[in-house]
Amino acid sequence: MPAHSLERSRRLAGLARLTRGTEHLLFTLTLTLMGANLALARGPAALDVRIAAILLANILAVTFAFMVNDIEDAGDDAADPARAARNAIARGDLTRCEGWCAAWVAGGLALALYALTPPFACGTGVLTLLLGLLYSWRPVRLKAMPVLDMLAHVLMLSALLFLAGFFTYDSSPGGAWWAAAGVALVSAYGQLYNQLRDFDLDRAAGLRNSAALLGRAWTWRLMYVALALALACLALTVARGLWPAWLAIVLVLLVPVVVWRRSGQDMRGTAALDISGRYQAGFMLAAALTMIVWLGALALDALG
Repeated sequence: MPAHSLERSRRLAGLARLTRGTEHLLFTLTLTLMGANLALARGPAALDVRIAAILLANILAVTFAFMVNDIEDAGDDAADPARAARNAIARGDLTRCEGWCAAWVAGGLALALYALTPPFACGTGVLTLLLGLLYSWRPVRLKAMPVLDMLAHVLMLSALLFLAGFFTYDSSPGGAWWAAAGVALVSAYGQLYNQLRDFDLDRAAGLRNSAALLGRAWTWRLMYVALALALACLALTVARGLWPAWLAIVLVLLVPVVVWRRSGQDMRGTAALDISGRYQAGFMLAAALTMIVWLGALALDALG
Protein backbone atom coordinates (compact mmCIF):
# COMPACT_ATOMS: atom_id res chain seq x y z
CA MET A 1 0.00 0.00 0.00
CA PRO A 2 1.40 3.47 -0.88
CA ALA A 3 2.78 5.51 1.99
CA HIS A 4 0.15 8.25 1.60
CA SER A 5 -2.64 5.65 1.81
CA LEU A 6 -1.15 4.20 4.98
CA GLU A 7 -0.91 7.67 6.48
CA ARG A 8 -4.53 8.45 5.59
CA SER A 9 -5.69 5.17 7.09
CA ARG A 10 -3.73 5.87 10.26
CA ARG A 11 -5.30 9.31 10.60
CA LEU A 12 -8.80 7.99 9.99
CA ALA A 13 -8.25 5.29 12.60
CA GLY A 14 -6.93 7.96 14.95
CA LEU A 15 -10.01 10.09 14.38
CA ALA A 16 -12.27 7.14 15.16
CA ARG A 17 -10.23 6.46 18.31
CA LEU A 18 -10.49 10.12 19.35
CA THR A 19 -14.30 9.95 19.32
CA ARG A 20 -14.22 7.08 21.87
CA GLY A 21 -17.64 6.10 20.59
CA THR A 22 -17.57 2.60 22.05
CA GLU A 23 -17.38 4.13 25.54
CA HIS A 24 -20.33 6.50 25.33
CA LEU A 25 -22.74 5.60 22.53
CA LEU A 26 -24.77 3.17 24.64
CA PHE A 27 -25.28 5.44 27.63
CA THR A 28 -25.96 8.51 25.47
CA LEU A 29 -28.57 6.57 23.51
CA THR A 30 -30.13 5.23 26.72
CA LEU A 31 -30.34 8.55 28.55
CA THR A 32 -31.64 10.51 25.56
CA LEU A 33 -34.34 7.95 24.77
CA MET A 34 -35.28 7.64 28.43
CA GLY A 35 -35.97 11.36 28.65
CA ALA A 36 -37.83 11.52 25.34
CA ASN A 37 -39.85 8.38 26.07
CA LEU A 38 -40.97 9.67 29.47
CA ALA A 39 -42.11 12.93 27.90
CA LEU A 40 -43.92 11.20 25.04
CA ALA A 41 -45.63 8.71 27.35
CA ARG A 42 -47.17 11.38 29.58
CA GLY A 43 -47.88 14.27 27.24
CA PRO A 44 -49.80 15.23 24.13
CA ALA A 45 -46.67 15.56 21.98
CA ALA A 46 -46.27 12.99 19.23
CA LEU A 47 -43.11 11.20 18.15
CA ASP A 48 -41.52 12.95 15.17
CA VAL A 49 -38.16 13.63 13.55
CA ARG A 50 -37.03 15.70 16.54
CA ILE A 51 -36.04 12.43 18.22
CA ALA A 52 -33.36 11.95 15.57
CA ALA A 53 -32.14 15.53 15.97
CA ILE A 54 -31.78 15.38 19.75
CA LEU A 55 -30.25 11.91 19.70
CA LEU A 56 -27.58 12.87 17.17
CA ALA A 57 -26.99 16.21 18.92
CA ASN A 58 -26.38 14.51 22.27
CA ILE A 59 -24.07 11.92 20.69
CA LEU A 60 -22.03 14.66 19.03
CA ALA A 61 -21.94 16.74 22.23
CA VAL A 62 -20.58 13.82 24.27
CA THR A 63 -18.14 13.01 21.45
CA PHE A 64 -16.94 16.62 21.65
CA ALA A 65 -16.39 16.29 25.42
CA PHE A 66 -14.42 13.05 25.02
CA MET A 67 -12.34 14.55 22.21
CA VAL A 68 -11.41 17.60 24.29
CA ASN A 69 -10.51 15.31 27.19
CA ASP A 70 -8.10 13.24 25.09
CA ILE A 71 -6.56 16.31 23.45
CA GLU A 72 -5.89 18.04 26.76
CA ASP A 73 -4.79 14.85 28.56
CA ALA A 74 -2.47 13.65 25.78
CA GLY A 75 0.66 14.70 27.65
CA ASP A 76 -0.36 12.88 30.84
CA ASP A 77 -1.59 9.81 28.94
CA ALA A 78 1.71 9.48 27.09
CA ALA A 79 3.36 8.52 30.39
CA ASP A 80 1.22 5.38 30.71
CA PRO A 81 1.35 2.70 27.97
CA ALA A 82 -2.30 1.67 28.33
CA ARG A 83 -3.60 5.22 28.20
CA ALA A 84 -1.23 6.16 25.39
CA ALA A 85 -2.49 3.25 23.29
CA ARG A 86 -6.06 4.58 23.61
CA ASN A 87 -5.30 8.27 23.07
CA ALA A 88 -4.94 9.18 19.38
CA ILE A 89 -2.98 12.35 20.17
CA ALA A 90 -0.58 10.61 22.56
CA ARG A 91 -0.04 7.86 19.96
CA GLY A 92 0.86 10.42 17.30
CA ASP A 93 -2.01 9.39 14.99
CA LEU A 94 -3.29 12.99 15.03
CA THR A 95 -1.74 16.32 15.95
CA ARG A 96 -3.31 18.54 18.59
CA CYS A 97 -4.38 20.94 15.86
CA GLU A 98 -6.11 18.15 13.94
CA GLY A 99 -7.73 16.94 17.14
CA TRP A 100 -9.08 20.40 17.94
CA CYS A 101 -10.40 20.82 14.39
CA ALA A 102 -12.27 17.52 14.67
CA ALA A 103 -13.62 18.46 18.11
CA TRP A 104 -14.91 21.84 16.93
CA VAL A 105 -16.61 20.21 13.96
CA ALA A 106 -18.39 17.77 16.29
CA GLY A 107 -19.32 20.57 18.68
CA GLY A 108 -20.52 22.83 15.86
CA LEU A 109 -22.71 20.12 14.37
CA ALA A 110 -24.17 19.38 17.81
CA LEU A 111 -24.97 23.07 18.30
CA ALA A 112 -26.66 23.26 14.90
CA LEU A 113 -28.84 20.26 15.74
CA TYR A 114 -29.71 21.61 19.20
CA ALA A 115 -30.91 24.78 17.46
CA LEU A 116 -33.60 22.67 15.75
CA THR A 117 -35.07 21.62 19.11
CA PRO A 118 -37.36 23.57 21.51
CA PRO A 119 -35.76 26.32 23.65
CA PHE A 120 -35.34 24.31 26.86
CA ALA A 121 -33.78 21.39 25.00
CA CYS A 122 -31.49 23.74 23.09
CA GLY A 123 -30.39 25.53 26.26
CA THR A 124 -29.69 22.21 27.95
CA GLY A 125 -27.61 21.17 24.95
CA VAL A 126 -25.60 24.39 24.99
CA LEU A 127 -24.82 23.84 28.68
CA THR A 128 -23.71 20.27 27.88
CA LEU A 129 -21.28 21.57 25.26
CA LEU A 130 -19.97 24.28 27.57
CA LEU A 131 -19.29 21.81 30.37
CA GLY A 132 -17.76 19.40 27.86
CA LEU A 133 -15.19 22.07 27.07
CA LEU A 134 -14.55 23.40 30.58
CA TYR A 135 -14.27 19.95 32.14
CA SER A 136 -10.93 19.18 30.43
CA TRP A 137 -9.70 22.48 28.91
CA ARG A 138 -6.45 23.30 30.70
CA PRO A 139 -7.12 27.00 31.49
CA VAL A 140 -10.17 25.90 33.55
CA ARG A 141 -10.05 22.09 33.91
CA LEU A 142 -13.04 21.36 36.15
CA LYS A 143 -11.90 17.74 36.34
CA ALA A 144 -9.02 18.89 38.56
CA MET A 145 -11.33 20.66 41.03
CA PRO A 146 -12.79 18.45 43.79
CA VAL A 147 -16.61 18.49 43.97
CA LEU A 148 -16.84 20.57 40.79
CA ASP A 149 -15.47 17.60 38.86
CA MET A 150 -18.37 15.48 40.15
CA LEU A 151 -21.01 18.12 39.44
CA ALA A 152 -19.78 18.72 35.90
CA HIS A 153 -19.58 15.00 35.17
CA VAL A 154 -23.07 14.09 36.40
CA LEU A 155 -24.56 17.01 34.48
CA MET A 156 -22.86 16.74 31.10
CA LEU A 157 -22.77 12.93 30.93
CA SER A 158 -26.15 12.06 32.40
CA ALA A 159 -28.72 14.53 33.74
CA LEU A 160 -28.45 17.04 30.90
CA LEU A 161 -28.61 14.31 28.25
CA PHE A 162 -31.78 12.97 29.87
CA LEU A 163 -33.30 16.45 30.19
CA ALA A 164 -32.46 17.37 26.59
CA GLY A 165 -34.42 14.32 25.46
CA PHE A 166 -37.30 15.17 27.79
CA PHE A 167 -37.43 18.88 26.91
CA THR A 168 -37.65 18.00 23.24
CA TYR A 169 -41.25 16.89 23.84
CA ASP A 170 -42.27 18.42 27.19
CA SER A 171 -41.17 21.47 29.18
CA SER A 172 -42.52 20.39 32.60
CA PRO A 173 -40.63 17.40 34.05
CA GLY A 174 -42.67 17.08 37.25
CA GLY A 175 -41.97 13.59 38.64
CA ALA A 176 -39.36 13.06 35.93
CA TRP A 177 -36.98 15.10 38.08
CA TRP A 178 -36.58 11.96 40.20
CA ALA A 179 -35.52 10.06 37.11
CA ALA A 180 -33.01 12.83 36.32
CA ALA A 181 -31.66 12.59 39.88
CA GLY A 182 -31.40 8.81 39.55
CA VAL A 183 -29.35 8.89 36.35
CA ALA A 184 -27.16 11.63 37.84
CA LEU A 185 -26.42 9.39 40.83
CA VAL A 186 -25.55 6.48 38.53
CA SER A 187 -23.16 8.83 36.76
CA ALA A 188 -21.68 9.85 40.12
CA TYR A 189 -21.04 6.16 40.80
CA GLY A 190 -19.34 5.89 37.39
CA GLN A 191 -17.18 8.94 38.01
CA LEU A 192 -16.04 7.71 41.42
CA TYR A 193 -15.38 4.26 39.95
CA ASN A 194 -13.25 5.80 37.19
CA GLN A 195 -11.33 7.93 39.68
CA LEU A 196 -10.61 4.88 41.80
CA ARG A 197 -9.38 2.95 38.78
CA ASP A 198 -7.09 5.83 37.76
CA PHE A 199 -6.17 6.84 41.33
CA ASP A 200 -2.43 6.22 41.12
CA LEU A 201 -2.05 7.53 37.57
CA ASP A 202 -4.00 10.71 38.36
CA ARG A 203 -1.93 11.28 41.48
CA ALA A 204 1.29 10.86 39.47
CA ALA A 205 -0.02 13.40 36.95
CA GLY A 206 -0.79 15.89 39.74
CA LEU A 207 -4.54 15.73 39.15
CA ARG A 208 -6.35 16.62 42.38
CA ASN A 209 -9.92 15.45 41.93
CA SER A 210 -12.64 14.34 44.36
CA ALA A 211 -11.06 10.90 44.90
CA ALA A 212 -7.74 12.51 45.74
CA LEU A 213 -9.48 14.69 48.32
CA LEU A 214 -11.53 11.84 49.82
CA GLY A 215 -8.91 9.09 49.70
CA ARG A 216 -9.51 5.54 48.48
CA ALA A 217 -11.63 4.30 51.41
CA TRP A 218 -14.15 7.14 51.40
CA THR A 219 -14.34 7.11 47.60
CA TRP A 220 -15.32 3.43 47.73
CA ARG A 221 -17.99 4.18 50.33
CA LEU A 222 -19.40 7.15 48.43
CA MET A 223 -19.48 5.14 45.23
CA TYR A 224 -21.82 2.57 46.79
CA VAL A 225 -23.88 5.28 48.51
CA ALA A 226 -24.47 6.84 45.07
CA LEU A 227 -25.69 3.49 43.74
CA ALA A 228 -28.00 2.99 46.71
CA LEU A 229 -29.49 6.48 46.30
CA ALA A 230 -29.95 5.85 42.58
CA LEU A 231 -31.98 2.74 43.42
CA ALA A 232 -34.06 4.81 45.84
CA CYS A 233 -34.80 7.31 43.08
CA LEU A 234 -35.79 4.45 40.79
CA ALA A 235 -38.17 3.15 43.44
CA LEU A 236 -39.77 6.60 43.69
CA THR A 237 -40.27 6.81 39.92
CA VAL A 238 -41.90 3.37 39.95
CA ALA A 239 -44.17 4.43 42.83
CA ARG A 240 -45.17 7.53 40.87
CA GLY A 241 -46.06 5.42 37.84
CA LEU A 242 -43.55 7.00 35.45
CA TRP A 243 -42.86 3.72 33.63
CA PRO A 244 -45.35 1.46 31.83
CA ALA A 245 -45.79 -1.77 33.79
CA TRP A 246 -44.92 -3.97 30.81
CA LEU A 247 -41.33 -2.64 30.83
CA ALA A 248 -40.72 -4.91 33.81
CA ILE A 249 -41.34 -7.89 31.54
CA VAL A 250 -38.80 -6.57 29.05
CA LEU A 251 -36.21 -6.15 31.80
CA VAL A 252 -36.78 -9.70 33.04
CA LEU A 253 -36.37 -11.06 29.52
CA LEU A 254 -33.10 -9.13 29.21
CA VAL A 255 -31.53 -10.64 32.34
CA PRO A 256 -29.66 -13.21 30.17
CA VAL A 257 -28.12 -10.29 28.26
CA VAL A 258 -26.74 -8.87 31.50
CA VAL A 259 -25.30 -12.26 32.45
CA TRP A 260 -23.94 -12.85 28.94
CA ARG A 261 -22.10 -9.51 28.95
CA ARG A 262 -20.55 -10.14 32.38
CA SER A 263 -16.79 -10.19 32.15
CA GLY A 264 -13.63 -9.33 34.02
CA GLN A 265 -13.61 -5.89 32.36
CA ASP A 266 -15.55 -2.70 32.94
CA MET A 267 -17.15 -0.50 30.27
CA ARG A 268 -13.82 1.09 29.34
CA GLY A 269 -12.32 -2.34 28.68
CA THR A 270 -9.95 -2.29 31.66
CA ALA A 271 -9.86 -4.80 34.52
CA ALA A 272 -12.98 -4.48 36.68
CA LEU A 273 -12.38 -3.15 40.18
CA ASP A 274 -15.29 -5.03 41.74
CA ILE A 275 -18.44 -6.97 40.88
CA SER A 276 -20.26 -3.81 39.78
CA GLY A 277 -17.57 -3.18 37.17
CA ARG A 278 -18.06 -6.65 35.69
CA TYR A 279 -21.75 -5.98 35.12
CA GLN A 280 -21.50 -2.41 33.78
CA ALA A 281 -21.58 -3.32 30.08
CA GLY A 282 -24.41 -5.81 30.52
CA PHE A 283 -26.65 -3.44 32.46
CA MET A 284 -26.04 -0.63 29.98
CA LEU A 285 -26.84 -2.86 27.00
CA ALA A 286 -30.04 -4.06 28.70
CA ALA A 287 -31.04 -0.48 29.51
CA ALA A 288 -30.44 0.62 25.92
CA LEU A 289 -32.48 -2.25 24.50
CA THR A 290 -35.30 -1.50 26.94
CA MET A 291 -35.44 2.14 25.85
CA ILE A 292 -35.42 1.12 22.17
CA VAL A 293 -38.30 -1.31 22.75
CA TRP A 294 -40.23 1.43 24.57
CA LEU A 295 -39.59 3.88 21.72
CA GLY A 296 -40.85 1.25 19.28
CA ALA A 297 -44.07 0.88 21.29
CA LEU A 298 -44.55 4.65 21.30
CA ALA A 299 -43.99 4.75 17.53
CA LEU A 300 -46.64 2.06 17.03
CA ASP A 301 -49.05 4.05 19.21
CA ALA A 302 -48.40 7.15 17.11
CA LEU A 303 -49.10 5.25 13.91
CA GLY A 304 -52.23 3.68 15.33
